[in-house]
Amino acid sequence: MNEQTHLSAWRVPKDAFPKRGTHAEQFKFLVNYALLAPSIHNSQPWRFRVTGEALELFADRKRSLRVVDPDGRALAISCGAALFNLRTAMYYFGCVGEARPFPDPRQPDLLARVTLDPSKLHPGGWTELFNAIPVRCTNRGPFEPREAPPALEAALRDAARLEGAWLALFKSARVKKAVALLIAEGDRIQFSNPRFRRELAQWLHSARDKDGVPGYAKGVNELLDFTAPAIAYLVRTFDVGNGVAARDSDLATGSPLLACLGTARDDPLAWLNAGEALQRVLLVATAHGFDASFLNQPIEVPALRPKLGGLSAHKYYPQVLLRIGRGVPAKHTPRRPIEDILIY
Repeated sequence: MNEQTHLSAWRVPKDAFPKRGTHAEQFKFLVNYALLAPSIHNSQPWRFRVTGEALELFADRKRSLRVVDPDGRALAISCGAALFNLRTAMYYFGCVGEARPFPDPRQPDLLARVTLDPSKLHPGGWTELFNAIPVRCTNRGPFEPREAPPALEAALRDAARLEGAWLALFKSARVKKAVALLIAEGDRIQFSNPRFRRELAQWLHSARDKDGVPGYAKGVNELLDFTAPAIAYLVRTFDVGNGVAARDSDLATGSPLLACLGTARDDPLAWLNAGEALQRVLLVATAHGFDASFLNQPIEVPALRPKLGGLSAHKYYPQVLLRIGRGVPAKHTPRRPIEDILIY
């Protein structure tokens, strides 16, 4: 399969929803929206299984990142984002159901079980969020300096709160500079680790076409001012932390908004909830015409995470650091075919 095949995942024909189909048929269709969620290094660490009247979401540990995400926190957040897309699509198509997190303590990789109530229907809703799912795109390029409107800021905070998380917005030049320093320090610490560089290089590519971060992704070619085929080799072989730190620092300070999303707890359930909150925030930003990308280095480096929490004025746990603004339109990253993520 070529690149265009895997980019076709972003063009889901919503008129094809099987209104009169079985629950299994409906769930299989809805998964097309779940797999459009963002994930760390575009690793897409999820699998889905249809069992009778339920759809189960599993963590795919084979796609975990052992160095940057040893506890599986980012993996669970990625799966939570996929779960929110699924919930949004269900609501849009009028499906009434329930998503139970961690329904079986004997199966820690079973993150959620979703069921439908065949006796209930509703006219549908969440249209704005649903329409944003195939539009949302991680934009790693620079953003325009114009400020975000207060209405967007309020909507983003509300989006996080509705999913049980908090969102701190960094707008002043002074605070953004402090956050940028943490990001740069995180870059230098991470790139000084050869194991981190090797792991990152595995997900930077120019030819593989269904996962990872392709060379055409906005910001990747600019990473070191080299062409895509050379990036993975250079990242794997050399400590380029200072150059990456300088670029990321500029991206952070030049973005209209930096946003830290966090939770009151720091366990697998909180991580899953953080992913749902993250995706609602991203879809709200998309619906308002704004882009976002991730600068999670201060969270991925344990020594820096409390410092970011201190800047956020929240005493609890930062889970995701976003930059939000408007930039040159970016191209979607590819997705694995649905046959690869369904468990039969």
